[in-house]
Amino acid sequence: MILVEQYKGLNVTEQSVEIVERKGTGHPDQICDCVMDAISVALSQAYLQEFGTILHHNIDKGLLAAGRVEKSFGGGEVIEPMELTIGDRATFSASGKEIPVQEIALDAARGWVGAHLRHVDPDRHLKYRFKLAPGSQELTDIFQRPGETRGANDTSAAVGYYPLSPTEQAVLALEKELNGERFKRLFPETGEDVKVMGLRCRDELDLTVAMPLLAGSIGSEREYFDRKEMVEAEMRRFLADQSDFGMLTVHYNTLDQRGRGLGGVYLSLLGTSAEDADSGQVGRGNRVNGVIPIGRPIGTEAAAGKNPMSHVGKIYNILAHRLAREICQSVEGVQGAYVLLLSRIGQPVDQPLMANAQLLMERGRQAAEVAGKVERLFEQELAGLGEFCLALARGEYPVS
Repeated sequence: MILVEQYKGLNVTEQSVEIVERKGTGHPDQICDCVMDAISVALSQAYLQEFGTILHHNIDKGLLAAGRVEKSFGGGEVIEPMELTIGDRATFSASGKEIPVQEIALDAARGWVGAHLRHVDPDRHLKYRFKLAPGSQELTDIFQRPGETRGANDTSAAVGYYPLSPTEQAVLALEKELNGERFKRLFPETGEDVKVMGLRCRDELDLTVAMPLLAGSIGSEREYFDRKEMVEAEMRRFLADQSDFGMLTVHYNTLDQRGRGLGGVYLSLLGTSAEDADSGQVGRGNRVNGVIPIGRPIGTEAAAGKNPMSHVGKIYNILAHRLAREICQSVEGVQGAYVLLLSRIGQPVDQPLMANAQLLMERGRQAAEVAGKVERLFEQELAGLGEFCLALARGEYPVS
């Protein structure tokens, strides 16, 4: 069923308070999401190459347990490596052929860590623990049933929206800048574990940023605070052209306290707090549009690592945001959209039990005027869902 209606709530930009969070590349939760999805992509491609189809797997359970390090001004050493647990289900053999699932998963995990965490050696600083097993008979059988699209392997709901608010855009842009090539060239002593929390109160935006400095690059407490001031000043320069806010303030590493030595500074040996302070878990990171929007409707499913052909926890999460964007960009009179998608287990993924669009219309316009156009957009996207799922399997859509 497709249902198009007027959004009855207050636009998030009209609310007095808006809170938005973004976890960056080196945050333990973000590491888990990205690594598990990289493994799913690698497995999907291996299945396609060997069998011409993507077989049952869900690599959506992961835990990064923090290690132990000793830090000092000027360096330190790893005492106990971090441990990454990789789970849940995969197809290990088909048509008489064995699939080296664990080797594929290990290569994908090492590859992602090596490409995104400059100071983490994927062999020396990480241990890997595998809890992968074959899937249940009924869920595995989904992939043997006839039909161009798979049956949904769960009864699950997802929600997406568009456009991002100015607050969401600012939070997302700042983290991407702090972990971007330009900023890391300017400040190579900054780590990848970035967290940005944005609070908009009326027209004032207050940003709290956490990002460690690397112990090997900081020789003293004084040098730490000198570099910190330079980093914070660059953040303010980057945000200076944000014209959507009457006032914008940035607070950086606010737990710091002068005079307390190592106890009063945020230093990291490897650039991630998973080295000794914070563990990570799949599903606790960003939504698939890159932010954690407190005050917006968000689903409970983690998209990372789920099967791209049958698991609506991935398919519908990303599709809902894509549909909301398409509606806003192609249907005249629509200022914003929320899209809700609901599956029923076993029903083809291109036939959702409910596809609901809630539209924020321009003044004087009604959703009923454009309902037909929106319904046709839904129908077009659902008709092309097979290719969309293959794009997910190639990793073309980020999950966090």
